[in-house]
Amino acid sequence: MHQKPIELGWIEVICGSMFCGKTEELLRRLRRAKIANLNIIAFKAKIDNRYSKDKIVSHDRNSLESIAIDNAEDLMKLGRNYDVVGIDEAQFFDDSLLLACKTLAENRTRVIVAGLDTDYKGQPFGPMPLIMCESDYLDKLTAICMRCGKDATYTQRITSDTQQVVIGETDAYEARCRKCFIPPKK
Repeated sequence: MHQKPIELGWIEVICGSMFCGKTEELLRRLRRAKIANLNIIAFKAKIDNRYSKDKIVSHDRNSLESIAIDNAEDLMKLGRNYDVVGIDEAQFFDDSLLLACKTLAENRTRVIVAGLDTDYKGQPFGPMPLIMCESDYLDKLTAICMRCGKDATYTQRITSDTQQVVIGETDAYEARCRKCFIPPKK
């Protein structure tokens, strides 16, 4: 894969459970693009203010300046003149994110999307399944199960909250393997 799109751009997706390194991988790819002298911009969902309002920050506290946005329309307005566009916490956007990513890619932009593929119930989360289907490159990362140490692909909520979106980290979630994951009671 080239760093810079020539004729058409493409969509890369980095997905998996919490604590699998999605944001860390997004930051790595964006830094490599910057080293290659490409014009980059990073976006994050405004709702995710765990570590910073104006930076994408991994659980390891690595960071990169970003713009917090509410919707895909903002992404299109602000990202259209860049070689590489990074989007963190994509699951928090609505399905219009797919069209924004496709439009950017058709206009010779490399679009890198990172987000949870499933929610705490183990169900597809936000626009991620649609974007995964349209991606040119797809990487599903695994974490380490907090119960048994095997590869984890699920995000276990360890609080009693029942709404789909609860911003948190180790205080609210654990990575779990298929065997150790306990879906919430209906």
